[in-house]
Amino acid sequence: MSSGPGADSAPAPSTHESPPTPDTARAKSSMFSSLRVRNYRLFFSGQVVSNIGTWMQRIAQDWLVLSLTGSATAVGVTTALQFLPMLLFGLYGGVLVDRLPKRRTLLFTQSSMGLIGLALATLTLSGHVQVWHVYLAAFAAGLATVMDNPARQSFVSEMVGPDQLQNAVSLNSANFQSARLVGPAVAGLMITGVGTGWAFLFNGLSFVAPITGLLLMKARELHVVERAPRAKGQLREGLQYVAGRPDLMWTIVLVGFIGTFGFNFPVYLSAFADDVFHAGAGSYSLFNTLMAVGSLGGALLAARRGTAKMRVMIAAAVAFGAMELAAAAAPSLWLFALLMAPIGMFGMTVNVTANTGIQMSTDPAMRGRVLALYMMVFLGGSPVGAPIAGWVTDAYGVRAGLAVGGAISAVAAVTIGLILARVGNLRLSVGWNRGHPHVRFEPREQREKLAAVA
Repeated sequence: MSSGPGADSAPAPSTHESPPTPDTARAKSSMFSSLRVRNYRLFFSGQVVSNIGTWMQRIAQDWLVLSLTGSATAVGVTTALQFLPMLLFGLYGGVLVDRLPKRRTLLFTQSSMGLIGLALATLTLSGHVQVWHVYLAAFAAGLATVMDNPARQSFVSEMVGPDQLQNAVSLNSANFQSARLVGPAVAGLMITGVGTGWAFLFNGLSFVAPITGLLLMKARELHVVERAPRAKGQLREGLQYVAGRPDLMWTIVLVGFIGTFGFNFPVYLSAFADDVFHAGAGSYSLFNTLMAVGSLGGALLAARRGTAKMRVMIAAAVAFGAMELAAAAAPSLWLFALLMAPIGMFGMTVNVTANTGIQMSTDPAMRGRVLALYMMVFLGGSPVGAPIAGWVTDAYGVRAGLAVGGAISAVAAVTIGLILARVGNLRLSVGWNRGHPHVRFEPREQREKLAAVA
């Protein structure tokens, strides 16, 4: 990502941030290098436990609503209530995060989500739970997420500094994807063995881990960021900041297209399992597991790279769309299942590269607002895109639905790549290097000089 339009990689963030600590200065570029920073190690360890609890609560919450109502629509309402606050208040959450100290904000949001889990556990274990209790808990958790998401994302740079930001963001994604593999499995065993209430209890108690990590951090080792003062028009200021930065604006637009049209896997995978391959719930679980494995691999590969490059994000987005087109035409269940891994890997590469690039090239005083817009576009895409994907699937078949999503993602990536290249005065270079093909963008002036010499 770049500070200027169309450049290949991101520079260090603004000088508002303090110099790197000795921990980050010694850290070499490796897959787990950011874990050498003590504060980030505490944060990461707490998130390991908390993310597993969050995935357990998601599974238990849906199962409880289905058990209470027998209605799949009620499950959809629960999910919608959880994401609704982000759509309504996400940008305002970013404004508050830019004004407030991130560590204290996270202590508040993490404590709130822990109390929500404990309240739901108490109601369920006592036998007094009703569906409106679950609705209220989902909405309350969504409200906490409005500030927790941008605060958690932007706090990473304060823990590790610019040198380790790419690695830390990638490891956060790997952490979340690992929990995605473990949490649902543990939740299934717990729900079957002792009931949903205990899954809620585990989630509520799991927030003790990140809260403890935040309390044990050494404030003097944080990379202090100047907070935005309270003032009128800060929301508009954030939107104008993004509008004046083509690299940020088009990155968010690309993520919006992919999140809206490419990430509707709950619609596609269940339909492929039942309607196309007639294989039932087992194959649906297999598809999700392989996609999670691919996503984990993509996050770890991103952690190994030292910088967040625009060309990597564009190439991964094109590959993501192409893999979806291939999966839409897959003739057999096993070929379709195998394609889930690269789809997960390329999708995660787009997400991590976009997230890291935005953080590295955004002024620290604006970071909360820009990340809130990014998260709102990415997470808000599914409620918009899912009905469209469902309509195309019902009208023309699930293969057509997945193909349309893949085609839109690939075309959007190519188009935005060309726009950024034009804005940045770059041109596409295709050739051979030591017997291997290479495709990259290079400055027009450099190409013209080479032509003049030739």
